[in-house]
Amino acid sequence: MTVAVEGSTDVPVAERLLRMAGFLPGKVYALNGKNKLDQSLGGFNNAARFSRWFVLRDLDEDAACAPELTQRLLPAPAQWMSLRIAVRAVEAWLLADREKISRFLGVSIDRIPSQHDHLENPKATLVAIAKHSRSREIREDMVPAPGTSARVGPAYASHIIEFTRDHWRPSVAASRSESLRSCVSALKRWSR
Repeated sequence: MTVAVEGSTDVPVAERLLRMAGFLPGKVYALNGKNKLDQSLGGFNNAARFSRWFVLRDLDEDAACAPELTQRLLPAPAQWMSLRIAVRAVEAWLLADREKISRFLGVSIDRIPSQHDHLENPKATLVAIAKHSRSREIREDMVPAPGTSARVGPAYASHIIEFTRDHWRPSVAASRSESLRSCVSALKRWSR
């Protein structure tokens, strides 16, 4: 199955979810941002008339809810298109595995919020949590240096990819995140 996502940190999320649903991920398009992904959706949808496509995008603040954004971006999905929206970002889905993310970041589980789908900015929340890490490496790699305009640290992406591939439990996270549960359910129905 062909995969399209906003960026590199979304790739392992999409791959893990597809495997969980019984699919083998195929070619992956990591498009360097939601604007490029949105611009490419028409072409991807056209290709989905002939083969399966899984497109994963963050909701961010682009609509009040995932169905509204889905309808706006892709009002007529092709037969083999599955566009899924993470509320508000895939980082919320990672935070939903509270035990593993707290261990990985080296923080108390009490620092991990329990209302993942209601976070206004899950990425900023994750970075703020990393500031309290007992690991100097996590703090230096995931948190931007003071005085810079960067929103994340220099090795944020590599740590997120490592966590997702090696530690994240999508089934546990799905039991705590309605938007992730909806995504997993849709993929499992599709695999039948």
